[in-house]
Amino acid sequence: MSLKLGQITTVVISSAAIAKEVLQTQDLAFSNRTIPDSTKAHNHDQLGIPWLSISSSRWRNLRKFCNSNLFTAKKLDANFHLRRRKVQDLIDEVEASCEAGVEVDIGQVAFRTTLNFLSNTVFSVDLADPNSKFTKDFKEIVWRVMELVVMPNLADYFPLLRVIDPQRIRLRMGYCFSQIFAFLDDIINQRLKLSRMTGYVPSGDMLDVLLKIIETNNEDIDRPQMDHQLLDLFVVGTDSTTSRLEFAMAELLHNRETLSKAQAELGKTIGKVNLVEESDIARLPYLQAIVKETLRLHPAAPFLLPRKVEKNTELCGFTIPGAQVLVNAWAIGRDPSMW
Repeated sequence: MSLKLGQITTVVISSAAIAKEVLQTQDLAFSNRTIPDSTKAHNHDQLGIPWLSISSSRWRNLRKFCNSNLFTAKKLDANFHLRRRKVQDLIDEVEASCEAGVEVDIGQVAFRTTLNFLSNTVFSVDLADPNSKFTKDFKEIVWRVMELVVMPNLADYFPLLRVIDPQRIRLRMGYCFSQIFAFLDDIINQRLKLSRMTGYVPSGDMLDVLLKIIETNNEDIDRPQMDHQLLDLFVVGTDSTTSRLEFAMAELLHNRETLSKAQAELGKTIGKVNLVEESDIARLPYLQAIVKETLRLHPAAPFLLPRKVEKNTELCGFTIPGAQVLVNAWAIGRDPSMW
């Protein structure tokens, strides 16, 4: 469907077949972004990877860097012990709550686990502690950022209003970014100070890799770019995982038959006293189905990231004008002809 949202022409794709055309067959024509005004705080629209133009050399080089240094199978295998330890910490915390007869805040414990895994991968330290005020404050900041990104903003529908930021959404986003950057800068500056000391041994984590690249005077990854890259990683990496786990647990508690089947599969395949290892996932098809069903019912981004067509493009017999394009993953996941 085609809508006029203020002064912005918007095309909404709610069909899996046409979504495939947009995301796969004609992905180059639909790969640029409509940039929300809120993300322009601290120039994040020019430095955050999700908002960079795919035609820019910065985007290509950052993608190459991430694929070569951060998201490789070798790095994944090297961090296996971290993931295992963080999962064990999560289980220990839940067991302690059970023994004490107190409720478990799934969102809070999942957030701490995810944050600690990310912080160990990036900084080689735990940032979250069950009794730490920092953990709660950081979670609230992350939630606030995600809330501001999706909040309806008049400046997005009437570009002339961007100058005055009528709802102060960009201003509030800038405040949240400042808090995150202050936290990141403290850790980065401490690492830089340590690296200048005699006898310093690099830990080989993500921060060491980034700092080493910056030292080579790389034009595409400098200190501001690194800060924005880490901001994206911590905000998206913690919130999406935490909220999906909360939805999965809520759905299971409302579907006791499904919960019983999942418990039976785990008991038969893993045993009641053994820890589920990553290598066991392939032997747990029902658990995999639960995860996929959760993502179908509760996609992390119901309209994905907004896309933009720069010029008129032919799509399945329709002419898509230069417009904002939203892929309605929420509707596709509930299409009765498919599900």
